[in-house]
Amino acid sequence: MPAKPALIIHAGAGTYPKDLNRAKRIQTKLRELCEDGYQFLRKHTAVETVCEIVRRLEDWPETNAGTGAQLQSDGEARLSASLMDGEEMKFSGVINIEKIKNPILIAHLLQKEKDRILSEEGAFQFAKEKGFKIFDVRVKSVGAVRARLPARQEPLLHSKHKRGKYGTVGACALDRHGHLAAATSTGGKGMERIGRVGDSCLPAGNFANSYAAVSATGLGEDIIEESLANTIATRALDLKNLKKALEQTFREARKRKRRFAVVALDRNGNPFQSKTTEILYWASQTSLSTACLSL
Repeated sequence: MPAKPALIIHAGAGTYPKDLNRAKRIQTKLRELCEDGYQFLRKHTAVETVCEIVRRLEDWPETNAGTGAQLQSDGEARLSASLMDGEEMKFSGVINIEKIKNPILIAHLLQKEKDRILSEEGAFQFAKEKGFKIFDVRVKSVGAVRARLPARQEPLLHSKHKRGKYGTVGACALDRHGHLAAATSTGGKGMERIGRVGDSCLPAGNFANSYAAVSATGLGEDIIEESLANTIATRALDLKNLKKALEQTFREARKRKRRFAVVALDRNGNPFQSKTTEILYWASQTSLSTACLSL
C-alpha cells in the first residue's frame, strides 16, 4: 500500500524577531513553499523533493543559505550543505564551497560518487566539472544582508557582531514509496574564523534512516557536540517512536544549555519540530493538514 507523503521545512532558528513584519513574510513564504513542495512530492521521490525545496530556499535572499549567506571574517561567503537518503543510508555533502549558488545540488550529484563528501577547492572543482557556473555569492549576500539591516547597523556587515539568529534551511520528506530523506544548507554563523566547519554538512546536522528524517539548525558547535540529528533518528529507530526520541534528546540538551532546533518526520508521515531557541521558522504539509509557526 502506498505511503501518504509528508513534508516539513524550516528557515532557521534564533531569538524572537524584533521585526514582526519580516517574520510574517518569512512564515508566509514558508507556508507557500511547503504547499507547493507537497505537490512536487506527490510525483517525485523524497530525495528529489528535499533537494528541490532547499534549492528554492537557497535562491531566496531572506535565508542564510545560497544567495543570502552570511559572510565569514575575511568577507567571503562559504557555503555548506548535505543530503541523506534514508532508504539507501547514503550521505553526501559539500563543505565551505565558494562561488557556487546552490551547494545542495552538488550534494545531490555526489550521491552517485564514491567520494561523497568534498570540501572547499575539491568541491568547487567537482562543481565546475559538472557544468555549474561561477556565482559571486559574496556580492549578492552583502546586498541581501544590507537590505535586512537598519542603516545604523550597516557597519556590522564587516564586524564580528553576532546578530542573534541562525538562518540555516532544511527539509525532510516522506514519499509515496515510504522512503525518507533530509537536506540542509547554510551560509555559516557569520564572521567565523576561516576554515570553521559547521554542522549542516555533517550527519550531526542532517540525518535520515528507515524510521526518521531530521534537519537541524542553530549553533553548529552545540549541534555537533550532541550529534543531534543522528542521535534523534537513531533513538527514534530504536524506540520506534520519534516523539519520545525528541523529548529525551531535548531534555538532555536543555540541561546543557544548548542552542538549536530541529524539524523531523517519522515513517508514518508525522511531522515534529522542537527547539531550545526562542523561535523556529517552520511549515509542514501532510495529506491531512498544513501547519506553520504562528506569530
